Amino acid sequence: MEFSSKLIEKAVNEISNLPGIGKKTALRLVLHLLKQSESQSVNLANAISEMRLKVNFCDNCHNISDSDNCEICSNPRRDQGLICVVEDIRDVMAIEKTSSFNGLYHVLGGKISPLDGIGPDDINIDSLIEKVKNNEIREVIFALSTTMEGDTTNFYIFRKISKYNVLTSTIARGISIGDDLEYTDEVTLGRSITDRIPFENSLKN
Repeated sequence: MEFSSKLIEKAVNEISNLPGIGKKTALRLVLHLLKQSESQSVNLANAISEMRLKVNFCDNCHNISDSDNCEICSNPRRDQGLICVVEDIRDVMAIEKTSSFNGLYHVLGGKISPLDGIGPDDINIDSLIEKVKNNEIREVIFALSTTMEGDTTNFYIFRKISKYNVLTSTIARGISIGDDLEYTDEVTLGRSITDRIPFENSLKN
């Protein structure tokens, strides 16, 4: 694809680096921006720049945040003793859409996967164990994807915290084996949170 403008070519190349966007789609977006007012393009560029420079990770749960503590952790109406363990920030968004959970979250930032070289020390497990150890948590809900890596991570954490005085549960298997939470419909996901079962029971399946 040849461009009459190096500036357009550069913009197309950068946008096409985004997931799911090829060169043709990137070109359509660039040409669309050219048709808009200059202020709209500048506002978009400023929003992206500000997001990249200022968005942090919550010190408490590792969710994305504009400050040291995210709005969920800072909300006094949330149940501080109930923690839902998820793999990714997209899982937090998926569960929040269901309006079925009123506790806090703990974002691991991945799953244990020896084949990919990801071990327990590579994800946010130690800070979760520390919360349990300090008696800050009443119940831990495992809400990782129903894959071998997800189950391995659940079991590892369960073994680490089982000696402490904390309940452990897992989302009900209304979610198909191998499915990611972010692709699960809100009704099914909401019911799986509400109808969670003791984690020990899931080990018998």
